[in-house]
Amino acid sequence: MFERELLAAAHRADLHGTHLVLLCIGVDAFELVNETYGRASGDAALKQLAQRLARFVRTGYALARLGGTEFVLLVPGALSHGHALAEELMRVLREPMQIGAQRVQPSCSIGLAAYPNHGASTLLMGYADLAMRAARDSGGGCYVEFDRQMGEDQRAQAELARDLRGAVERQELLLYYQPKVDALTLQVTAAEALVRWQHPRRGLISPDKFIVLAERHGLIGLVGDWVIREATRQAAEWRKRGLRMRVAINVSGVQLRQDGFAERLAEQLKSQGLQPGRFTCEITETVAMEDTQATQRALAHMANMGVHVSIDDFGTGHSSLALLRRLRAEELKIDRAFVTDLGHSADALAVAKAIVQMAHSLDMKVVAEGVETEQQRDCLLDLGCDELQGFLFAKPMPAKSLELWATSDQDSPLHAFRPSLFSDTNVAGI
Repeated sequence: MFERELLAAAHRADLHGTHLVLLCIGVDAFELVNETYGRASGDAALKQLAQRLARFVRTGYALARLGGTEFVLLVPGALSHGHALAEELMRVLREPMQIGAQRVQPSCSIGLAAYPNHGASTLLMGYADLAMRAARDSGGGCYVEFDRQMGEDQRAQAELARDLRGAVERQELLLYYQPKVDALTLQVTAAEALVRWQHPRRGLISPDKFIVLAERHGLIGLVGDWVIREATRQAAEWRKRGLRMRVAINVSGVQLRQDGFAERLAEQLKSQGLQPGRFTCEITETVAMEDTQATQRALAHMANMGVHVSIDDFGTGHSSLALLRRLRAEELKIDRAFVTDLGHSADALAVAKAIVQMAHSLDMKVVAEGVETEQQRDCLLDLGCDELQGFLFAKPMPAKSLELWATSDQDSPLHAFRPSLFSDTNVAGI
């Protein structure tokens, strides 16, 4: 019915020389509402959002729910009217709502497409949807107008997602490792595994270009499980060669919430003969602070297993001190943005100092990432930071390069590896 109304409205616009604007409205991260408060509460929240949208309907307007958590609103008028309406929608839709005993604050992304500005009326729905997804990809809680580049970008992304489906089977993924060093001795104590994609035509692709795609297209489990298998295999291989250090992997929020994640991790560690306490999972502060059943269940399971948990990008989110205490994490990583600004920002210095003091009061180690200058290193050392990571010491490198680097005879303290990260370790027992 909505599509019929759209065609009829376009016909009227042609007759009178007027314009139409289509707004595609998507609720951001709504699965978290369902996971946290239950689907009945999620349904109640959707009804309230629909009621708020209905307030905007006037003569000549059309409103529909496309399915899931997406709505479309068709309004007569120029693009300027669409922008003003989107602003008002953002304000109304983000107002907190009461769901039973819970107070929920929704966030929405809105995409705008106009007729005849952006082309045929039959393409309007697809264009508005593309713009909405662009708004969501930029962080959500905003609106975006369609432009032609979005269509080209969407096709490129679709091709990349198609290629990613077979990347594991074709053995195109590989891990690079960036060392972490002890702040006092500058000896290498651990290495963070960073996934790369060696695309046959596009060359080496960094994770920021394809991990989001993997999450969006349901491939993060496939990629994440490969990372776990490869990182644990490499850690076991290094152990046999006498290079015994902690290995860390990054775990996305989508991956963490998947059924059986912690169990698969435990099984892989056991199959490689690795003790869970000598393997690190790095989880961003935003994900760690998600008070959802699935997230907290996975984190609790990892803690019970004895896996070393690190809270990554710390300082960029909104942490609850009470929740942070319950997480039983062993490590906080200061976000690189604060490290970069240490030399010229009193605010960055104050935040870094507060993070170190808070972490130490909770018996947690502090790692600073993105260290690129000696000034930053010295400042972090003065603050009491425990470990450092960044280009000042080493860039990410293939496993073989790290092994050669570790066994080289260079005299520089930056090339010094501890005989073992663990004082009670021996080759047979690690």
